[in-house]
Amino acid sequence: MKKRNFLAAFGALSLLGAGLTACATGFQADVSRFQSKLPAPQGQTFAVVADDPALSGGLEFSQYAGLVTEKMATLGYIPGTPENADLLVRFDYGVDNGRERIVDSGLRDPFFDPWYRYRPRYYRTRDGRVFAVRDRRWGYGFYDPWFEDDLRSYTVYTSDIELQIDDRATGERLFEGTAEAMSRSKRLQYLVPNLVEAMFTDFPGNSGETVRISIKPEDR
Repeated sequence: MKKRNFLAAFGALSLLGAGLTACATGFQADVSRFQSKLPAPQGQTFAVVADDPALSGGLEFSQYAGLVTEKMATLGYIPGTPENADLLVRFDYGVDNGRERIVDSGLRDPFFDPWYRYRPRYYRTRDGRVFAVRDRRWGYGFYDPWFEDDLRSYTVYTSDIELQIDDRATGERLFEGTAEAMSRSKRLQYLVPNLVEAMFTDFPGNSGETVRISIKPEDR
């Protein structure tokens, strides 16, 4: 995905700053949408195609593209073929390799608790020692934990989908949007359907607005 590296970096900052709910209660997706002259459904046909040629024709892509097709059809657009559809819906998805988070097992994790005011950040040195920087609201500086057994770590993954809608005849871009989330799951079979659901919630939304939409927890 062309913009994934930028989106992952930007999303990590924005989502970390806002805080997310625990994995047991799902995660939240940040959805940004932009539109220009996207026609209201009046019998226009559409076709979902892979924005990344490497995904085109794959069974996995076809499954996720089917979800987008269902959503577009529910809105009132009519499924067609890429050769003659009025609208081309370009779709892409992915998940990064994750990043490690270290938390104090005796505290609630602020990453998954938006109401927790304290945000200690942990860093591991080359010799294995752990240092932490507490949020300024604590009023303290650096400290060296005496009991490293109180610390635990887990991996957080950033996933996203991208959706663009073009006028097939003119090539004009009519809509583009991204839905991004951070979670402890990297399973695309769980992430992509929920991100698609988030993308099409109150679709097409207000142009230029980023909204946060709750996603259901993963079935265990």
